[in-house]
Amino acid sequence: MTTTIHLAASGLDIVVGAATDVGLKRPHNEDALLVLPAVYLVADGMGGYESGDEASRAIVEAFQRVAEGRESLTLEELTAALDLADEGVAEVASRTSRGAGSTVAGAAVVVQRGTPHWVVFNVGDSRVYRHAGQALEQITIDHSLGQELYQAGRITAAEFAVFKERNVITRAIGAADATADSWMMPVRNGERLLLCSDGLTGEVPDRTILEVLSRDATPGAAALELIELAKRAGGRDNISVIVIDVLTGGLDFDVDEMTEGAALARADEVTDESTAPIGVVGSPS
Repeated sequence: MTTTIHLAASGLDIVVGAATDVGLKRPHNEDALLVLPAVYLVADGMGGYESGDEASRAIVEAFQRVAEGRESLTLEELTAALDLADEGVAEVASRTSRGAGSTVAGAAVVVQRGTPHWVVFNVGDSRVYRHAGQALEQITIDHSLGQELYQAGRITAAEFAVFKERNVITRAIGAADATADSWMMPVRNGERLLLCSDGLTGEVPDRTILEVLSRDATPGAAALELIELAKRAGGRDNISVIVIDVLTGGLDFDVDEMTEGAALARADEVTDESTAPIGVVGSPS
């Protein structure tokens, strides 16, 4: 699926491609996608729980309630959507004997001082990347045991690569800790965002993802190619991908932001009034 979206209020023109696949090992698909003008997200129902597909769908329905018919959200509305999602998954869990949960990763359009921004957010190990020029940057940080041990310096990068419990989730919607991390960054002309479940990143390395995103292919074609690569690598999980291209209406990149290996700076929180703390990524001066 490839869709062109024009946001009249902010002047943004974007093209979106989205696809999901059950993969080669799972009996059914527990992932869910949402593509709306104001928000884009991937939800991955927790493996090992009952009703993972219902949990991921509850997240989609919560964001639809808040964002349907909107071109942008406020930070308060984004927080409300996350709270509704947690309530929805809790209701699903109440009908099961073992509970239910879901990861989520998304990007919402928020207008700050007249400039359209992305608020990128995640709970769990679904991810959001930004591709620009020759650079691919993972914006989100996984909420997983392996990631937390690595960040704390308790295991090395080499140990992390083979750590058997690296994908044990430490936060999820519907779990005891459902706090979202989030980052704010201005929308940039020419950038490409990738939202995906770990069914992609568990099979396809970042360097291959960069190669695919760097080709002159539509977002829909790129999404399908990434899913096919994940299946060729084993397809052990459900695979969901959203690719977003910004055509016009955003800020232009500086030259140094388009070079290979350019880093995204994560700033301190700028608000503590939300359950989704917001960091500022690459904001204009």
